[in-house]
Amino acid sequence: MVVLVAFAVLPILVAGVVSTTDMDISGLADPSTVSFVGLDNYRRLVSDPQFWNALRTTGLFTVVGVPVIVLASLAVALLLHRSGGRLAATLRAFYFLPAITAIVAVALVWGYLYNSQFGLLNYLLSLVGLGPVPWLSDPGWARFSVGLVAVWRATGLNIIIFLAALQGIPHEYDEAAQLDGATELQRTRRITVPLLRFAIFFVTVTTVISWLQFFDEPYVLTQGGPNDATTSISLYIYEQGFRYNQFGFASAGSLVLFVIIAVVTVVQLRLRGSDDH
Repeated sequence: MVVLVAFAVLPILVAGVVSTTDMDISGLADPSTVSFVGLDNYRRLVSDPQFWNALRTTGLFTVVGVPVIVLASLAVALLLHRSGGRLAATLRAFYFLPAITAIVAVALVWGYLYNSQFGLLNYLLSLVGLGPVPWLSDPGWARFSVGLVAVWRATGLNIIIFLAALQGIPHEYDEAAQLDGATELQRTRRITVPLLRFAIFFVTVTTVISWLQFFDEPYVLTQGGPNDATTSISLYIYEQGFRYNQFGFASAGSLVLFVIIAVVTVVQLRLRGSDDH
């Protein structure tokens, strides 16, 4: 409880207080320069077009990215679970590797891959007679490129979660269905996947929260560009606080993001509860 209060509850309360002030970096050294502004920061927030653009971008990444990650992770986990031998064990480590790789190293490698002039991806396209693709300089392609890296990083941990859940399913169910003549696809659809409902729910909830907090990939690959096409709500809050020195305004944005995440999570939990009945 002490750790929870110190690192979760207290920062939220502090952000709530700061969001009602005009605090900047000078206010950290001299609190007397800080003035109470009430709800002005929230009024500025809802009237800022960049905030709504960041919110739409985050929503787009979430709506597209969550199903892709969940389905891809589940499919790979099912294939690995059905496989055996050293190759399967090697592949498990291979798929988990992105989850433990530092984001700086990820950005460096993918930055070279996406380079429009010397990148490997455009080189491979040139071998089949296709022109170069502006992976990080075109708004549409930039969203795809950043999202692809995020999906690549997120699948590893979810695959491990699904594999752990698969190993907890009793073999008797699968063997009984096999004796009854059920095919492998039928056993997967009617036995394995239904028994993974809680694991799927858990991965979905955590993945939604991660995408709503989407920050690392757009920050290190595009800095939110081009033309704010990849600016997520978390990156927007970071820029307002640390680039433009508006701690009070950024705190208001962080509180809004916290409320959005809390509401979305509660809705998912309620849907899960009604589904159980």
